[in-house]
Amino acid sequence: MIDPDRLGRRAVRLASVLAAASLAACGFQLEGTGSLPEQMATTYLETSTPNTEFFGSLQSQLRARGLVIVDSPDDAGARLIISEDSTGQRVLSVSAQNTPREYEIYYAVTVAVQAGETRLMAPESRVLTRSYTYDETQVLGKSEEERILRQALADDLARQIVRRIESAGTTAPTGTTAPAGTTTPAG
Repeated sequence: MIDPDRLGRRAVRLASVLAAASLAACGFQLEGTGSLPEQMATTYLETSTPNTEFFGSLQSQLRARGLVIVDSPDDAGARLIISEDSTGQRVLSVSAQNTPREYEIYYAVTVAVQAGETRLMAPESRVLTRSYTYDETQVLGKSEEERILRQALADDLARQIVRRIESAGTTAPTGTTAPAGTTTPAG
């Protein structure tokens, strides 16, 4: 006689295996399971603004993936160059009394990765925005909301940059020189 519980467990197991296989076939990966280029095992973060939300978030993301962040480019296998790290806000709408009612926060970064003379990732710019409404009766709460949104943008950008570096690591790196008849990306 067939045990219905045993048959059900086998069906669930088979469905799980098939689901995992189909996700793997389409290229799906859990966040943090990709691999960064091996040259980045020791990385120097080059920036003129080391005390920003993005810099801290990127540093945490890289360390979580096992990279060692070094204090000198001489000790590094790769340099991650942050040439832009800026944030700000714009007024989106005003009330009839000409009081700001809605703001947009933006965060912009430009990042490249270099390992010796080899460019692992050409300079790439990313900008993220979020909007929020402003209520002058809740100034402290809105100030905290702005801070939280700014940190969320920085965290999102750091995750995007790490995923982009992971995908750049799966393609052939671009060098500073190219064989005859080929071109390298500008930047």
